[in-house]
Amino acid sequence: MGQTGTSVWRDRTLWRLGYSARLLQTNNFRTAAANTSFPAAWTLLAQYSGIIPGLFEVVRKNRFFTMPDTVEDKADLKLYSPHPGVRGMTQLNREAFKRTVVVPVLKVKTEIVNTLLKSLKHVVLQRPGLKRVVEDPGDENSRFLILDPHKIPEFSLGESEQEVLNRLNVHPEVSKYNLELTYENFKSEEILRAVLPEGQEVTSGFSRVGHIAHLNLRDHQLPYRHLIGQVIIDKNPGITCVVNKTNIIDSTYRNFQMEVLAGESNLVTKGGSQGLLIWVTVAICVLYHSQTLIYYVDSTEESSRHIPKVKENNIAYELDFSKVYWNPRLSTEHSRIVELLKPGDVLFDVFAGVGPFAIPAAKKKCHVFANDLNPESYNWLLHNCKLNKVDDKIKAFNMDGRDFLLGPVREELSKELPLQKEEQKNSFHIVMNLPALAIEFLDAFRHLLVREPCGTAGLPTVHCYGFSKHENPAKDIQERAEASLGTSLDGRCSTYLVRNVAPNKEMLCISFQIPVDVLYKRPCPDEAKQASKRLCTSNEFSEEKFLS
Repeated sequence: MGQTGTSVWRDRTLWRLGYSARLLQTNNFRTAAANTSFPAAWTLLAQYSGIIPGLFEVVRKNRFFTMPDTVEDKADLKLYSPHPGVRGMTQLNREAFKRTVVVPVLKVKTEIVNTLLKSLKHVVLQRPGLKRVVEDPGDENSRFLILDPHKIPEFSLGESEQEVLNRLNVHPEVSKYNLELTYENFKSEEILRAVLPEGQEVTSGFSRVGHIAHLNLRDHQLPYRHLIGQVIIDKNPGITCVVNKTNIIDSTYRNFQMEVLAGESNLVTKGGSQGLLIWVTVAICVLYHSQTLIYYVDSTEESSRHIPKVKENNIAYELDFSKVYWNPRLSTEHSRIVELLKPGDVLFDVFAGVGPFAIPAAKKKCHVFANDLNPESYNWLLHNCKLNKVDDKIKAFNMDGRDFLLGPVREELSKELPLQKEEQKNSFHIVMNLPALAIEFLDAFRHLLVREPCGTAGLPTVHCYGFSKHENPAKDIQERAEASLGTSLDGRCSTYLVRNVAPNKEMLCISFQIPVDVLYKRPCPDEAKQASKRLCTSNEFSEEKFLS
């Protein structure tokens, strides 16, 4: 790989690290592309990784909720592999996973078992559902303490373990014991590694909303999809339904087709049999950075109608997973935007969904105008506003996003902006979270208002989301936004990496104040003179002053 190729790979990798997103973010609406040195940031991140052991591992594990990762050597893989006869299995047969392995044990008196367990916990065998202490069939007053063969090499105790045994008057003789491992004792990735073709990727991340787990399986995993679904149910308490996405988002309301792989088909009112194709939306449960998302299934009557209740950033939402869009991977992003708002600010949420931006903003005593084209999302938005007691703080609309901008947004800005003063503390924010299309809506801001601007106060700040497969995502998203607005944003915007959606595909947010020459259409000279006398509430304003 040449120097240029290495640089591109390094830059994209840096973008994808959750921790590096913090390093790359810039303030004061300046472009990340223009003001961030990728090589410098990479060096800084490398320095931090040396100071903080395991930094890269922590970042990786905290961004995605996956079937448990383990770091095992070849000996581990051999010992903790199910019976080799399960290779190629497509219908789950739990009995076929049984296997007997030889492990080291210590014979100890019953009365000191608990004390010894605490003292030797670092070398005791830890496996799911496995008893660490078993009966000695030849002595009812003794027990066998099962040790980890990888921490007791050649069945020989180390000096520290021998000191513990001497202190407790335990004979340090290690014996061999035939231990039967069953399906219950194997971890998810061990089961799937044993079943899928050798050498194929088996560790698979999944989403979770309430009782539903969502997968994006690769082609080589599809023949085993029903088995994979059942393993996820078995190994993850609370999950009773597993689905797999079968196509991309292709509908007006951002739904896509899914297949039920295992468990109950309870995503729609009428239900169905296993393997039913149904329309639902993607949802991804993650530990993103340091925030833990909490999901639970309510036990009320609504839960019996298969309506999950989720909790994000201490706010509860109820929704019909089969009809609306819900993406908990955006929890941190929801919080980031809401943290920018102050009490009294105005938020226009163009693609509001069930309210993950709008409701927290209203809780913060902002004035909120929330819109969504999907009638189901609109209804659940109203429901969640009442659920969180902010229905008197949110004006909800069921419109196309462009109509919302050209209608309620234009009307409110036309009314409020002329009243703003330079020292005004309140601000206007417009959130456009429809990453596949939102940038195409930016042209609606061109000459949205018709009058002579009276000052810089209150110019709305837009937070627009988009996907990018470009080698420089920040540059790509800025150039596309500029093309839609018809003006340059150099030095007037910031870009923020939200998440890595897929290999070579990023989701970003570009934020900027709408330039005055974009937002305002200048009236004729005579009209401008009259409008200036009638509407300006601050000192005289000139375009030169605004642009300076």
